[in-house]
Amino acid sequence: MPIDTSKKRFTVDDYYRMSEAGILKADDRVELIEGEVLEMSPMGDRHALAVSRATMIFARGLGDKAVVNVQLPVRVDRYNEPQPDIALIRPRENFYGTRHPRPEDVLLLIEIADTSLQTDQHLKLPMYARSGIAEVWIINLNDDALHTYRDPNGNTYASAAIKRRGDSASPAAFPSFAVNVDDLLGPR
Repeated sequence: MPIDTSKKRFTVDDYYRMSEAGILKADDRVELIEGEVLEMSPMGDRHALAVSRATMIFARGLGDKAVVNVQLPVRVDRYNEPQPDIALIRPRENFYGTRHPRPEDVLLLIEIADTSLQTDQHLKLPMYARSGIAEVWIINLNDDALHTYRDPNGNTYASAAIKRRGDSASPAAFPSFAVNVDDLLGPR
């Protein structure tokens, strides 16, 4: 998606200054994408359930091998600080107390889509690829599918696959850890 150069793009620093000035409130559901402050969709019951299920699956399965961040910022670059549903990040002693995780810290990034599939696939996915995030999963609740993307190459991923109920998937960073797609999707 080409960037509209006629608009004023906000930097991450601008974004935080807006918060400090009271323009953005702590409970605003927004994220900075391509220099624009975008409102996040309200979270429905099925989306919330999928976040909780995935959080439990990865926290239990990986233990201290990864930090499971839930809807917390990832500083992608100067103009992007999304809040993915889940990010598995490299453990650090200070738990990123002095800065938000960067692309090189992300082992797997997960977006859960019920109303946000277009945004996740056409706006966020190219940004994640361009920044070098190694692997992204999109849990597509509407189509009962898990979309997996690996090997960033420019604005896209060289490897993409769709997994269905009955299938399993393993993050590239943890190839021996298999996740049942049915467990990620939850009840029908």
